[in-house]
Amino acid sequence: MPPLDLLSTFLEIYRAGSLSAAAQRLGVTQPAVTGQLARLEEKLGEPLFVRTPKGATPTQRAAVLASRVGVHVDGLREALSPDDAEPPLKGTVRVGGAAEVMTLRVLPVLAELTARGVTVHVTHGLADDLLSQLADGRLDLVVSAVRPTRQGLLAEPLVDEEFVLVAPPALAHTVDAARLRAEPVAALAHLPLVAYAEELPVVRRYWRSEFGRRPPNPVALLVPDLRSVLAAVVAGAGVSVLPRYVAAPALAAGEVVQLHHPEVAPLNTLYLAVRRGAPAGPAVTVLRDRLQQAARRWSTL
Repeated sequence: MPPLDLLSTFLEIYRAGSLSAAAQRLGVTQPAVTGQLARLEEKLGEPLFVRTPKGATPTQRAAVLASRVGVHVDGLREALSPDDAEPPLKGTVRVGGAAEVMTLRVLPVLAELTARGVTVHVTHGLADDLLSQLADGRLDLVVSAVRPTRQGLLAEPLVDEEFVLVAPPALAHTVDAARLRAEPVAALAHLPLVAYAEELPVVRRYWRSEFGRRPPNPVALLVPDLRSVLAAVVAGAGVSVLPRYVAAPALAAGEVVQLHHPEVAPLNTLYLAVRRGAPAGPAVTVLRDRLQQAARRWSTL
């Protein structure tokens, strides 16, 4: 395993998007950062970044390494810090994400920053729109349900969402268990769907992943908020596919049941996205670290 200082420097380059920005954040010279990166690349036997006029573009090996060691290095740095007192912060952080994950998971972490003097502006929306705002400089950090492909953005895996097919008990009783195992699409075809959007993005993905085709079911209700989708399912409007963290309270209360139990849970990775090479202020850096720490407690959502 490479030394902690080399991995720490690597992460700063990965997150900052350039060697000069990483040196500034670390409080060292750029030649020192260059030397540590060279040592790490020598130990690994392959390059981690491609140098360009705009900064340092991570290779696929770098992306994998960052996802594997990021939270561990952050935890070690915090544990080894000689000063446990958290200094005050200032400034404004602009954060974007889907309304559901922001409300149920991210806002409690943001509250920690407001208590330290940071002003937080939250924007809800779809991943593509939020990533466009991030690239344009209108947001500082995005919790994204899709991996960014724009060249000017950097992303780290945050946590996996697990999806579950849920139904109100009355509708669940209309499904023949034996037929569900043998012919799931046909066994479920009579059930009305409650969906997030007309394209059935979450439901369609589940059907294709688990059953190999689009759902032929009638659509009963469209509502652009997964918490409202759950409320409609609880009320008996139909069945739907939801992240487990959204459905968990209703599942625990018996208001809905999990209709299908796949051998391997269908997952979707959420990412923390920032602009490559953007000067990350202390508040953005602290927020990123706090979200990574919180995600370890969340495990799979």
